[in-house]
Amino acid sequence: MDWARHTQELLNTGFTIVTELLTPDECSTLISLYENPLNFRKTVNMSRHRFGVGEYQYFRYPLPEIIQTVREYFYPNLSRVANTWNRVLHIDHAYPPMHDALLEQCRVAGQLLPTPLILKYGSGGYNTLHQDLYGDVFFPMQTVFLLSDPDTDFTGGEFVLVEQVPRAQSRAVVLRLRKGDSLIFTTRYRPEQGAKGYYRVQVKHGVSDVHQGSRYSMGVIFHDAIS
Repeated sequence: MDWARHTQELLNTGFTIVTELLTPDECSTLISLYENPLNFRKTVNMSRHRFGVGEYQYFRYPLPEIIQTVREYFYPNLSRVANTWNRVLHIDHAYPPMHDALLEQCRVAGQLLPTPLILKYGSGGYNTLHQDLYGDVFFPMQTVFLLSDPDTDFTGGEFVLVEQVPRAQSRAVVLRLRKGDSLIFTTRYRPEQGAKGYYRVQVKHGVSDVHQGSRYSMGVIFHDAIS
């Protein structure tokens, strides 16, 4: 991964895409995990909670090796970006350089449950705009992997980011990922430079309507959830 480029894109826009990070076989393996309930701690029917239409499942510990690797490898690079964001926004908090130290902060705060998940959408499925916070301790970036092929497995189902600039209209960014791509994006807010310095841009994310087929994706959040 070209971390210099991805870091600059995160600083400029709050998101970056790593193309073809997972192989087709790795995507298929992750999808196959979905049908075994022993892999997961919780299943959520999105319609029941008015989160959208679809279903997702949170992995239980220990996480699959590929997810653990993503958490441990991405985090040190992203923590440097997160600390830059905090400095320019005058937030008096520094994220630790290693992921296990972040999880220790989660444990102290009572956030003990793993947050990586797989999401499944069928025809008509979608995900409403939201933020994945799960408790007082949160890391300001996360990543999502598209596991299905938009050319053969489904149509529609674009990833949507909506930015809310203070005292201005919202802005939507629509991203069409490819199978195996990783999108790194902000969990809650990002800095934007204005005439009088930096200010916070609140960001929510979701998925537009799936027109046909089945769409699987995997989200990797770096902090844990409150029990």
